[in-house]
Amino acid sequence: MITGLETKSSLFYSYNRFINGFACVLHDDDVPKVQKHPKVISVFLNHGRKLQTTHSWNFLGLEKDYDNIPSNSIWKKTNFGDDVIIGNIDSGVWPESKSFADEGIGPVPKRWQGTCNSKDEVKCNRKLIGVRYFNKGYLKYARRVARRHNSTYTVTPKMMTSRDFNGHGTHTLSTAGGNLVPNVNVFGNGNGTAKGGSPRARVASYKVCWEPIDNRQCFDADIMAAIEAAISDGVDVLSISIGGGPEEYFNDGVAIGSFHAVKQGISVVVSGGNQGPMPGSVGNIAPWLFTIGASTTDREFVNYVTLGNKKIFKGVSLSDKGLKSEKFYPMITGEDARANETPVKNASACQPGTLDPEKVKGKILVCLWLGSKQLETGKYADKLEAVGMILANHKKLPNVAFTNMHVLPTSHINSKDGEAIFDYIHSTKDPVAHISNVKTEIDTKAAPAIAEFSARGPNMIDPTILKPDVIAPGVNIIAANSEATSPTNLNSDNRRIPYITMSGTSMACPHVSGIVGLIKAVHRDWSPAAIRSAIMTTSRKTDANSNPIVYENDNSAANPFAYGAGLPNPNSALDPGLVYDLNAESYLNYLCAHGYNQSLIRAFTISEKPYSCPESFNVMNLNYPSIVLPYLNGSIELTRSLKNVGSPGTYNVTVNAPSGVSIVVEPSSLNFEKYGQEKKFVIRFSPRGSEKGYRFGEMIWSDGMHNVRSPILVKNGKLEM
Repeated sequence: MITGLETKSSLFYSYNRFINGFACVLHDDDVPKVQKHPKVISVFLNHGRKLQTTHSWNFLGLEKDYDNIPSNSIWKKTNFGDDVIIGNIDSGVWPESKSFADEGIGPVPKRWQGTCNSKDEVKCNRKLIGVRYFNKGYLKYARRVARRHNSTYTVTPKMMTSRDFNGHGTHTLSTAGGNLVPNVNVFGNGNGTAKGGSPRARVASYKVCWEPIDNRQCFDADIMAAIEAAISDGVDVLSISIGGGPEEYFNDGVAIGSFHAVKQGISVVVSGGNQGPMPGSVGNIAPWLFTIGASTTDREFVNYVTLGNKKIFKGVSLSDKGLKSEKFYPMITGEDARANETPVKNASACQPGTLDPEKVKGKILVCLWLGSKQLETGKYADKLEAVGMILANHKKLPNVAFTNMHVLPTSHINSKDGEAIFDYIHSTKDPVAHISNVKTEIDTKAAPAIAEFSARGPNMIDPTILKPDVIAPGVNIIAANSEATSPTNLNSDNRRIPYITMSGTSMACPHVSGIVGLIKAVHRDWSPAAIRSAIMTTSRKTDANSNPIVYENDNSAANPFAYGAGLPNPNSALDPGLVYDLNAESYLNYLCAHGYNQSLIRAFTISEKPYSCPESFNVMNLNYPSIVLPYLNGSIELTRSLKNVGSPGTYNVTVNAPSGVSIVVEPSSLNFEKYGQEKKFVIRFSPRGSEKGYRFGEMIWSDGMHNVRSPILVKNGKLEM
């Protein structure tokens, strides 16, 4: 009990069932007093965080020819994840979506202890079995901002409902566990059956994300309350497509809440963030989290620009219409259409308010894209009565990252083709062009590639833990949408569609959540770490043509800081042979080695059994499926252990050592006589040269049927951060 503070009246959450803590409003002068209390682990701000298909499951090998499910598919072996419960912490749900209908679904599992908010108009059913919302942390911040501006924050009905008003939560939840819904498309494109990774799972929505304030919309206090509720409700999997920058574990609400979920046997899958391609940008980096980066698939939504000189250029778009067939229209660049005294740079990018309407009307407007908001540019072009728009990437952004649902015929093209179009416009007195209708193309490029926006390692809190763990499809993913908003989120756009494309690590995360649900349906006794290991060690680091995974922006070979262990192979993950397992005590030992003292860890765990830090524990000995040595200035010896989750057999090791490194594994052969048996082994590293920077290799244990692969990352020299 903390005395001497007026906390009772300012307390708005008390986490006392699984998480040991509370959320309250404190004066700045009171914070140091609380921090000094011997029973306080940490005091941190109520951080504001950001929100981060028809074809992707075919791309991941669960089906062929779109709706043809082969006999060896994990879907058939797990009955599509029947009765697994997936919780989604996000922006709510659109319950009327067919992805959450309960036709043909049996009674709610008896182990479910959750509910629907009694004052909420969002109704539950046998598919959507739980709905809650948490807004106290958001409201405290909103009122504080209002006071700062001498205003008052008014609570509207939108703040008292679990209904999703922006579509993000509906999209992610349906990707993880949505029904099989036939004949889904977006403006006629990407037609097929929409489905989640675990189509027969039960789903629950926990709304913690609201209208952005200062670019923040999901607050730690609400996230932690939602996690504690989900634990109590009885979810099997938690999917959290929310993130911020890398944070120390005890200052990170997602990490704190998720530890207690994992301790209860709940797998927590999280997005790695959209701050790529900057190194060290990956978030949600606690070792008990399953952190996901984003990749492309082999599907594109394309249209074509035909110039008056007969040259044709391929662009991407999801405009709901093209220009009239065979008719060419005059073209004008933003620079040539600029209003008087407007800076050339602003006009070239067609920024709102920079162009002369008379020059644009009736023409195709060609804009240089500098990373600005495409849809707002399109809205401006439409307002000026342009007949269409071409967005040409700046040379600093050579390739197009994702597709948008533009309000007028639009084609977004790469920088090289953009230069050719600008050259044509400047070479003739009357430049003209045509923009075709959009169509869907499959297998037109190497995939997966690392999405340019996908956040990268190294891990800035602990470089010995590789994050992200894996990648998953996160570009142009089709899933359910909230029909409370338009596909562009622009107020002037009156279109409403039940399924939509979105891109981000937010979309990648629920793909893996769905796969976790499938594994959980069969292997109820597997820990979250075992399930993560099964997915990581069976993932692939090559594309469909067995070429290395590349970066989307320049097609150069990617490395594990971008893709972790690689792209999941769900069918293999159900039977990985061996797993690297971890339990709650393993993570506590890790926290001790990471620098947290014993008394803080005891307070953190709320455990009946008193915990004591081990006399010695190296963070690099955490039994993680990937191995990172951020420094190697002499010989280093690490230990790992493998648990048999398949048939008895003998596994032999193969090591592809990073260049400049010698690796010896002892023993080099492990014989497993029964299910559940664990065996330890030692890995010895020695430098062989003075090569700079990280080098990459791998270790594979194989019995001839299973290949248990671990990425290895080594950097010679002393530790540098």
